[in-house]
Amino acid sequence: MHIDKSPKMQRWLALILLIIVVLVISLIVIAPLLSKGLELHKSKNDLIFRLQQYERILATKNTVVASMAKIKEQHDLQSYFNSQETDALASAEMQAFIKKTIVDAGGQLSSTQALPVNNKNKFSKITVKVRMNGNSEVLRAVLYNIETSTPLIIIDQIDIRPLRGTMNNVTHQIDANNNLNVNFQVVSFMRKLAE
Repeated sequence: MHIDKSPKMQRWLALILLIIVVLVISLIVIAPLLSKGLELHKSKNDLIFRLQQYERILATKNTVVASMAKIKEQHDLQSYFNSQETDALASAEMQAFIKKTIVDAGGQLSSTQALPVNNKNKFSKITVKVRMNGNSEVLRAVLYNIETSTPLIIIDQIDIRPLRGTMNNVTHQIDANNNLNVNFQVVSFMRKLAE
């Protein structure tokens, strides 16, 4: 059996074969190229988004740096740390302040004693042991003035005891009084100088 292949039919077959070849080439070459192009486009958009985020972050850099400088300036103005050059000078300054505070409040300073300096990390802890006498109003004023002072002074290990009254020569009774014997430590900090 012989099939007659007319020129019209041959054209149709050639056209179908051309379409098949184009489709095969498209699937083998063009589809991966399109896929890669879409992948690169998505990657580009992700990078643009990241770049915009970084630009926004960098735009706030000057504001952050200015804020940090302002905070540092405020910190330096508040003078939380003792600014003396040595531990001994800082201790002496603190003892003089404590004496003035107690005397100004109407109390009586019994003694002050500088305790050994405790150095830790970049700071020195200066501690002074204090003994004083006075009534409760004097004690309140002293504690308030110490706690609100600059540089920062912290009260530690406070011991408050009433003072025994005096003997009345007429009644031979002990007259009560409002005086207190107060022992406490005050602590201040200073930055260690670069060695």
